[in-house]
Amino acid sequence: MAIVITDECINCGACEPECPNTAIYEGADDWRYADGTDLEGNVVLPNGHEANAEEPQEPISDEIYYIVPDKCTECKGFHEEPQCAAVCPVDCCVPDDDHVESEEELLEKQRFMHHE
Repeated sequence: MAIVITDECINCGACEPECPNTAIYEGADDWRYADGTDLEGNVVLPNGHEANAEEPQEPISDEIYYIVPDKCTECKGFHEEPQCAAVCPVDCCVPDDDHVESEEELLEKQRFMHHE
């Protein structure tokens, strides 16, 4: 499952540089699939959706830092635990019950975004 940032977020920004997928963005900032990944041009995502990796996407939150579920792998393939949760001073980076994925699905997403 992906990680979500709850509304307890104090906007400290500690989580953002820790994400190996660049899946964390400051509130109101546009995001791109290409940010911090090897994706470029038109892609078919592991979930079957199509997107242009360089095209700006609407922010998920206008007020607090947010995590893009399509880019979050819970740090699988990089670290033993989600780094955003490890550094969050207020413990607001928690499992997202709305985006449940198996470890294999998370690793597949990681391999898709970061060609080896």
